[in-house]
Parts: sequence; C-alpha cells; structure tokens
Amino acid sequence: MKWLSMKDQAEELLDRAFMALADPARRQIIARLSRGPATVNELAEPFGISKQAVSKHIQVLERANLVSRSREAQRRPVHLRPERLEALTAWIDKYRLVHEQQFRRLDGLLDTMKKGDNNEH
Repeated sequence: MKWLSMKDQAEELLDRAFMALADPARRQIIARLSRGPATVNELAEPFGISKQAVSKHIQVLERANLVSRSREAQRRPVHLRPERLEALTAWIDKYRLVHEQQFRRLDGLLDTMKKGDNNEH
C-alpha cells in the first residue's frame, strides 16, 4: 500500500463516503441509524433484500467510516458515526458559502446599478 499524506487520506475518505452514499439502500441505512444503533437483522427488516446483502452495504459504509460496529453480548449493533457526516456537511458548506458570497456581491452590484438608473431619471 502506498503512503498517503493526511490531505490525500482525507480526500480518499471523502471519496469513499460520497460513493457509499450514492446507493439508495445505504442512504436508507444511514437514515435508520440516525435514530439509533441497530443490528443487521433490524436493518434488513424494511428492505426486500437478504441480510447478507445488508451486511455488504454495511461493509461499504464501514470502509467509508460512516458507521462502526460494537459487540454487546451476542449482538453486534451498527452505529452511525455522526462526526463523519458532519465532515461531509462541512466540505459541502465550504463550497456553498463561496457561491453565496458571489451571489451577495452580484446582488450588491445589481442594487448599485438599479440606484444609478433611478438617479438618472
């Protein structure tokens, strides 16, 4: 395995997270886990897919660091890692804020132009 810088590692995790969330079943699993931990059996209930298929989806979410598993006696509940979702939101917000600033500048320019037009009449 090649060595990755911290920035490259962060980008790799970001890529994995967005790829994991591209699947509707995985997004539904994340939505369910937002209400609390659940076992594979509990996560499989609302889907028309096998527990094995749900387990594969969970593995993808684990590789993306979006969920984790713990061991409680015989149970192995899956837990949402909300800090990872917050990191995705922060990444999205960074670019959203840039565009909002551009729109504010454009609004200011249009207001200035409108006032200039009103003063000429």
